[in-house]
Amino acid sequence: MTTGETTTVKPLWLSIEEAFVGLADTDLSAENLEATVQRIAGQLDEAGYNVSKHGGNLVELRQALADVQRVGRPLMKDFNAAVAAYSLEDLDAPFAAADKLITDISATWPSFKLSRCRPEVIRIVEARKLELLIEKARGLSGDEGIELLINEAVADEVITGSMEITDEKLKAVKDEMAARRAERKRVMGLLEKVGDKSDVEKVKFLYENNVAEPLMIELAGVDQAAIDGAKKAMEEELKEKQRLAEEEAARKKAEAEGPALDAIPPEELLEHIEAIREIMEFSDQEKEIRTMCEQSGLPKSIVDVAIADPAKLDELEKNAGG
Repeated sequence: MTTGETTTVKPLWLSIEEAFVGLADTDLSAENLEATVQRIAGQLDEAGYNVSKHGGNLVELRQALADVQRVGRPLMKDFNAAVAAYSLEDLDAPFAAADKLITDISATWPSFKLSRCRPEVIRIVEARKLELLIEKARGLSGDEGIELLINEAVADEVITGSMEITDEKLKAVKDEMAARRAERKRVMGLLEKVGDKSDVEKVKFLYENNVAEPLMIELAGVDQAAIDGAKKAMEEELKEKQRLAEEEAARKKAEAEGPALDAIPPEELLEHIEAIREIMEFSDQEKEIRTMCEQSGLPKSIVDVAIADPAKLDELEKNAGG
């Protein structure tokens, strides 16, 4: 792709053809033809070409002008119209497009097929492609246009100038593109691990590894149905895990609180009552009592009774045979 601009000297054949663009029919008449040759030769001399005093260059000018008389119009009219008609799709391969253009134009203008013309035709075709790329890029939203030009290997200075952005902005876009490439590489590595799995299993695995849905669809080749199926399966698994976790939490809580009052054997009940009374001799603060009882492994059911109605411990003790 065309990158930065370079300073080149326009070839003589192109300058000659461009000089013919503004000629009137009268300039090509027999009585005016020599004057036209001399005038154009002088203009080319002023532009830095040695034409009027160079036999070969002057012959080239006369031959080109004879071709204009033969066809009835300047070569550049056909050439410029063909270049202007190009679309980006036409210029996907600039060298091939240039060769086709030379073949088409030389059907009317045989001298256009000379090897001297090809480098300049390629340059013009590439310049036209760059024009069309910039035009397309400016019409895209967000950073898409900048990314388009980066992907087409357009020179940095051309991108910043044509898109009116700073070097810092260009670097930020390049960094973002690099991050996306790295993520794609990571996802491709993940997919290698589940290549023989079903689509739903692939999607579940990719979700577990924080892969975005668009990349799943693009790189894993799965459809939305597989993604929805994986989501449903994961939701059911999550609900089951949550249920088991709640059951385990309830079990641990019950285990920590100890048995219900009526489930404690009389002998153990008497031991617990004695231990609670000893603790209550040290403190009358509920928080402190509960903390010491918990550290001693006393059942919560007895501790609740002792704090709510200490006198009831006597009744429990009597019923337990104490």
